[in-house]
Amino acid sequence: MTEPVPVEISTDPSRFDLDVIHGYLARSYWAAGIPRETVERSIEGSLCFGAFDGDRQIGFARVITDRATFAYLADVFVLEGFRGRGVATRLMEAIAAHPELQNLRRWLLVTRDAHALYAKFGFRPLEKAERHMEKVLPNAYRG
Repeated sequence: MTEPVPVEISTDPSRFDLDVIHGYLARSYWAAGIPRETVERSIEGSLCFGAFDGDRQIGFARVITDRATFAYLADVFVLEGFRGRGVATRLMEAIAAHPELQNLRRWLLVTRDAHALYAKFGFRPLEKAERHMEKVLPNAYRG
């Protein structure tokens, strides 16, 4: 592990750098090609967490929630140059500790490669996968 980054986590939307967030998401495997306006709307409708090294945004996570019973964790990322330095763990610690996200009945997320990170925070594979359904529009952002 490289030297830890003295990261600050904030939920203040005025600090979020939309260029960084959209830039990353638009090239991610899960939201490739997402329009900037869609990212803006998704942030407005969610409880978001930014990771900052000084004033520079280096990570992000979005929680879609009713703040009472359910949360879906989405769009978690750390910029490539800051990975392996505890930033994602700090984001997850802040999410887990947030007062509006306590005692929710169910949390969901989808990940291709970060299972070990999320397992540290109580996530596990679906217990009764046969009860879950999904509707996916794989080309939603392609015009």
